[in-house]
Amino acid sequence: PQGSEEAKTFVHAFLKRSMPKMKDEAIQEMLTRKAVVLEHYPKKKTKQKRKKTKGFTAKQRRELRLFEIEPEQQRYAIFLPLHELWKQYIRDLCHGLKPDAQPHMIQGKLLKADLHGAIVTVTKSKCPSYVGITGIILQEFKHVFKIITKEDKLKVVPKLNNVFSLELDGFISYIYGSKFLIRASERSAKKFKLKGTIDL
Repeated sequence: PQGSEEAKTFVHAFLKRSMPKMKDEAIQEMLTRKAVVLEHYPKKKTKQKRKKTKGFTAKQRRELRLFEIEPEQQRYAIFLPLHELWKQYIRDLCHGLKPDAQPHMIQGKLLKADLHGAIVTVTKSKCPSYVGITGIILQEFKHVFKIITKEDKLKVVPKLNNVFSLELDGFISYIYGSKFLIRASERSAKKFKLKGTIDL
């Protein structure tokens, strides 16, 4: 058995090793209480920052031609099934387009609906060459529609200063392009004013 002095020396040395940040005076004060609580100082783990994956810039997308439709794919017949899907999507969205449906309610839903696959016609335009263009919308951008016509020609029609009409189950809706200058992905969250000016 160890003597009291040896035991005291051992405990002091043990505490010194276990708690290197403690000063001698603090260790002595702990020993006088006759109750020792050993503290553990874990090593701080450095958090690794996650690298955010960056998408392509607009310039890179143009260079890679990600959104361009190849000439051999520019055929009206290829996109007719897309139009059939769009019609079913709108019928489901508007609960069947029944004759007693309120036109302003349908119009409100169409303004926020996805138009890829819809057949539209340019009914009015400040540029007469656009009037009469009819086809399926293949791509919608902030400022333009890309439309494939029955003649298998891909037309890029600006929204600004053009009025478009689309017909489904006898319901005809008009889209004033000048009030429609917004991306398709952002349009669903936008609040449109159904009443307002209707100039080109």
